[in-house]
Amino acid sequence: MVWGATPMLAQTDASLLQPKVQEFELSQNEKTVAVPSSYQLVLTEGSCPHAAEALKQLLPNKQEKTEFKIILGKKGDKAVKKYAKKIPSHKEGYYIEVDDHCIVIAGADARGAFYGVQTLAQMVRQGDLSLCTIEDYPDIAFRGVVEGFYGTPWSHEARMRQLAFYGRNKMNTYIYGPKDDPYHSSPNWRKPYPEKEAAQIHALIEQAARNEVNFVWAIHPGKDIKWTEADRDALIQKFEAMYQLGVRSFAVFFDDISGDGTDPVRQAELLNYIDTHFIQQKHDVTPLVMCPTEYNKSWSDVKGGYLTTLGKMLNPSIQIMWTGDRVIACIDKPTLDWINPLIQRKAYIWWNFPVNDYVRDHLLLGPVYGNAKGIQDEMSGFVSNPMEHAESSKISLYSVADYTWNLDTYDSIQSWKHAIQDLLPQKAAYLETFATHCSDLGTNGHGFRRDESVPLQPMLKVLAQDMNASEAVDSVLRECMRLETACDVLLADNENPALIHEMRPWLKQGKLLGEYGQCVLQMVKALNGKDAAFMTYYDRARALQTLMYELDMTENQNPYQPGVKVGSLILLPTLNQVYTQVTSTYNAQHKTHLETKAEYNPYTLTSDVPQLKTQVVRARHQYVNVSPSNEVIKWPAGAMLQIAVDQPVRFEALTMDLGTPRVASQFTLEVSSEGQEWKSVSLSQAAEKTEITASIPTDTSLKFIRLTNKSGQETQVYFKKFTLKVQK
Repeated sequence: MVWGATPMLAQTDASLLQPKVQEFELSQNEKTVAVPSSYQLVLTEGSCPHAAEALKQLLPNKQEKTEFKIILGKKGDKAVKKYAKKIPSHKEGYYIEVDDHCIVIAGADARGAFYGVQTLAQMVRQGDLSLCTIEDYPDIAFRGVVEGFYGTPWSHEARMRQLAFYGRNKMNTYIYGPKDDPYHSSPNWRKPYPEKEAAQIHALIEQAARNEVNFVWAIHPGKDIKWTEADRDALIQKFEAMYQLGVRSFAVFFDDISGDGTDPVRQAELLNYIDTHFIQQKHDVTPLVMCPTEYNKSWSDVKGGYLTTLGKMLNPSIQIMWTGDRVIACIDKPTLDWINPLIQRKAYIWWNFPVNDYVRDHLLLGPVYGNAKGIQDEMSGFVSNPMEHAESSKISLYSVADYTWNLDTYDSIQSWKHAIQDLLPQKAAYLETFATHCSDLGTNGHGFRRDESVPLQPMLKVLAQDMNASEAVDSVLRECMRLETACDVLLADNENPALIHEMRPWLKQGKLLGEYGQCVLQMVKALNGKDAAFMTYYDRARALQTLMYELDMTENQNPYQPGVKVGSLILLPTLNQVYTQVTSTYNAQHKTHLETKAEYNPYTLTSDVPQLKTQVVRARHQYVNVSPSNEVIKWPAGAMLQIAVDQPVRFEALTMDLGTPRVASQFTLEVSSEGQEWKSVSLSQAAEKTEITASIPTDTSLKFIRLTNKSGQETQVYFKKFTLKVQK
């Protein structure tokens, strides 16, 4: 923890305690006491070792004989027997009492005592301690993070930092399930980890224990599981190997699969066997967690009985994960009222935010909002799926910790500001300015959006309606200057190097955006002035458009959603609109032909495949790409995906990967010049390969290309790649 995140105060400010405590009461005289320079520790020997170590790190000057005492323990300990009735009955709860000569930290259990020390640490860093009492406990039993995103897994060092962060913020769960870990999923889930990887996992387990975090190791066997005794025994053997490494919490994922692995009866039988013959045989293991194949409402076939089968068959102690009404969705009471009766237990929420594995050109740094209050009794757990950018994800994870501890008092904006202050205390104002314009996801296949540039929106809307509105021009101009300054300052900052390294491409783009906005608005100011002044700003605005495009083409070039987007919801579109308007007005006034287009994409996508109709199509150099999807695509019979271009072009080839061998024969590819007469193009797919290619005749310019399911029935595929090559 970088304690500079909390300002030094005259006394304890309960609003700054993270997560927000349930009950905080000042003494009637509102006195304070200085943080003790030395203290006598009263502790039952061997009790609460992690809490005791955390206290030692916080206040190292422990002495045998000194007037000031700190009493630390958990319910049942002799040391805190006097305070037993004041300790909350909730698991992981704690009681704190501060008076003139003593601090008491009494936990409902060892973890509660550890959390009490974390709260005391925050009080110490604020300054003098208020004489007060605190009764605190979590609203949700399991709170934390699932590393379940696609893309580059976190580094070992990043995971170690994350686990310390979870402990400080009272999150008790880390589910290890990186999609690209081959020993978690196919092809190697049956095999033990190599020595190096095993040693790293053991180190993570120890770090988790020090921070009172359950390290949940997840396996993802559904892609190629055989439903045989041999595979069942292989899974048990893998769990036993992980147990020997120190794992005491386990999960089985059946998400994002197709074929035999999706059978709910076989899934339930396997999970019950694991639960009976492994989980319950170990007396120090937490309840088994499973992620179902139908893990959201939009994919659920209630009549097909998948969820009801799990609800009826699974042992009651097995937790069932749920993402909500859709893959990416916020959670509310109707969501839980729908799923809980089907699965006959409280849902264990897998919240897919701030994960950006489907919008990797965006960095998601905005507030955490949209989840309902008052639903804590309807959930068994709530974990957040983060970005592959571990340090940047902490802005959201801080607020997830806040929300899951105390739902009804959660304030998304206050929590967001505190998170930024915690992550980069010395430059928090600059990070807040940048994050304000770096929070939306852009157009995406899930239709999930976040608000962006919120404080500036009123002025941006005025500017869009009247580019000559002087107050709006000046306000947006000042904000663009602040954005440029913030990005410059952060790019040069070394307070949190890991954070700046992750954000660097977006900071560079944000700096260009701030400069571009200033030029566009100076064009408006110069419109009725000297031609030379206008042209200077115009030339620089054009140059900055090019620089933003080139950065988008060269930075963050992942194979899925390459590029770097900042301010894409309203700031950049408004600036581009003003650029077009002011340049058009100048052309009319001066009989010139300056370029008025700021951004242009000649390609559009249409589809009646529900999961593909909002996918993004991008033209980059000689290639046209449709953004891939991470999930199983249910492609209805007769449904199509179509790409159209506004001007005829000559395509050379199509390369696509539907993630399934021998599926090309179920589709037809057609091309057309005007959309009236269509010509079929043959598809080629090598045996046992998933990639499909097509050579498109180059003797005719085309405006349309479409792919249709001709099989006569719904086909389940993936959508890993769809790339058109355009003839030079």
